Amino acid sequence: MDADTLLKLNRWFSPAFPTGGFAWSHGLESEIAAGRVRAPAQLADWLAAVLEQGAGRNDAILLAASWRAGDDDAERQALAELALALAPGAERAAETQAQGAAFARTLGESGEMNLPPWPLPVAAGAAARAAGLALGDTLLLYLQAFAANLVSVAVRHVPLGQSAGQAVLAGLAPAIRQTAEAAGQATTDDLGGCALAADIASLEHETLQPRMFRS
Repeated sequence: MDADTLLKLNRWFSPAFPTGGFAWSHGLESEIAAGRVRAPAQLADWLAAVLEQGAGRNDAILLAASWRAGDDDAERQALAELALALAPGAERAAETQAQGAAFARTLGESGEMNLPPWPLPVAAGAAARAAGLALGDTLLLYLQAFAANLVSVAVRHVPLGQSAGQAVLAGLAPAIRQTAEAAGQATTDDLGGCALAADIASLEHETLQPRMFRS
């Protein structure tokens, strides 16, 4: 990864890039409220399942398909509709749609490029392709940011200590790497997953009270 690629991807997927990721828990808040995720080992298991078998994997495949679409925005629109169809409920659909719209809006307002408000993995894949960034590098940094945001949810809401959160994130490196490598070779025929507990938690969150997060 050259310096320009490293700097751009770190900026795009940094918590400082205003996609609003801090407001979404992906259903993790429900798991914490129910007492199913209360310790670092439980968080690590939950996140590994989401990365390897759930939305992390699907997002990576959608990002790769968007990157490969080149200049074909009609294909990306179809991918955007597929991304929303894969969401198990209203909040998860809103999560990917809102973050993708914010990502595209920020790129436009910063003068980098103009993109439609596609769901986040589709927008990220399109942006990386337009900027000439390698697919493998983009997948790694995207999935790292996905996991880091959810670790931050647990640090704030379990609460876990900062050091415990970073230990969980460090331990997820093999899962992030393997998911990125597999997604780089996958097609949309490989979409799907079996992280059913995480999907059910996201549905439970729609009626959870009180709550801090939007999903």
